[in-house]
Amino acid sequence: MIDASVHQQLGTLIAEVKNLREDFRRSEDKSDVSRSSLHRRMDELVERVGTLEGDMTSVKEDISEMQPVTDDVRKWKLMGIGALAVIGIGGAAVGVTFADAVKRALILLKVG
Repeated sequence: MIDASVHQQLGTLIAEVKNLREDFRRSEDKSDVSRSSLHRRMDELVERVGTLEGDMTSVKEDISEMQPVTDDVRKWKLMGIGALAVIGIGGAAVGVTFADAVKRALILLKVG
């Protein structure tokens, strides 16, 4: 009787050990798949960052080339605003002078 009970318990123990080994194997397989996916995503991320760095270098070069043109356009804009202001003041002066001349001519015509 004791032998049968011991054999049964050993059989159960062996079955449990086999089940544990199978569970561990499945867990390791899942971990391998997960790590593989993580490494793939990290590789993609590294590639994207490298591409972004290259693009940013190109953008910086383009901006440094455009900066003198932008500065010139700003200078021209300020010069144009200044010229318009001078023309506006000159036009106002001519208008006032013309109006004053017309007023004097009308006064001379009425008096005479």
